[in-house]
Amino acid sequence: MTTTHDLPLGRLAAWLRHHVEGFRGPLAADRFTGGQSNPTYKLEAASGPYVLRRKPPGVLLPSAHAVDREFRVMRALAATPVPVPRVHALCEDDSVIGSAFYVMEFLDGRIFWEQSLPEVRPAERAAMFDSMNAVIAALHSVDYEAVGLGDFGRPGNYMGRQIARWSRQYRASETEKIAAMDALINWLPQRLPEESAPRIVHGDYRMDNLVFHKTEPRVIGILDWELSTIGDPLADFAYHAMTWRVTPALFRGLAGIDFAASGIPDEAAYVAAYCRRTGREQVASWEFYMVYSLFRIAAIVQGIAKRAIEGTAASEEAREVGRLARPFADQAWALARSLGG
Repeated sequence: MTTTHDLPLGRLAAWLRHHVEGFRGPLAADRFTGGQSNPTYKLEAASGPYVLRRKPPGVLLPSAHAVDREFRVMRALAATPVPVPRVHALCEDDSVIGSAFYVMEFLDGRIFWEQSLPEVRPAERAAMFDSMNAVIAALHSVDYEAVGLGDFGRPGNYMGRQIARWSRQYRASETEKIAAMDALINWLPQRLPEESAPRIVHGDYRMDNLVFHKTEPRVIGILDWELSTIGDPLADFAYHAMTWRVTPALFRGLAGIDFAASGIPDEAAYVAAYCRRTGREQVASWEFYMVYSLFRIAAIVQGIAKRAIEGTAASEEAREVGRLARPFADQAWALARSLGG
């Protein structure tokens, strides 16, 4: 965390007193480091700690940084087996701190950025990966209509719409020509698989968007719901499992590690566990979903690159992350060609 922040604490404290039950000042704030999207802060008050998450300032891409959607889905999941922080209040009035924001519970746990978990023992690694697998399976088992999210997304043709969306986002963020992205934008819509029954999808289910218990190897909260919607759960799971295809050198991936010695399941075992938990025999079109996942992360990091150039990115590492668009795109296109691209 950094000790600097850009929050107008007086206006924010006045708003919190009126909208967060039990809030008592005085108020202090520190901004969390890491992450590339919505700036996030730890608030310290006499009534305890909170977390504030806001839209970044500046001109934003259409539909990006939807803090209102994050707030809504976490509130809807509060009574389900899916672990989420308790959300307190949403503010869509830009005049309070300069952009929309929400305030939620602070989860006192552990967040891991390195997927191989070098700081924990193999037995604990195995349990943590199993918990991570169980939590995404639980999410994909929720009846979204029963929890009030019937209008949270448009079921049907999810993959077609997502490919079109990320193609548009990529074009809007393009800073240089990447031939592999041009090829993928043409290839993907022509090979759409039959979709699974729609479910709540997180959209960015990664280890560093999870909070683990302070001492136990289990997930106690899923963070960063900005990309959540109703859609194909297999696309969501594949994007999560993409880390098995990415090398540690490229972006904190698992490709090439010694799975047996590490305690981490290999890709086949991890996918099989998810299938068992969600009642599937297997995942059809798995390699297509991997191509799509690599394409999607390329489009996302290209957006980060664009924001870095324009000065609206949420962290100093944004420019470096943005350079990953080309290698992700190249890997996706190589896999697509191996499938008959």
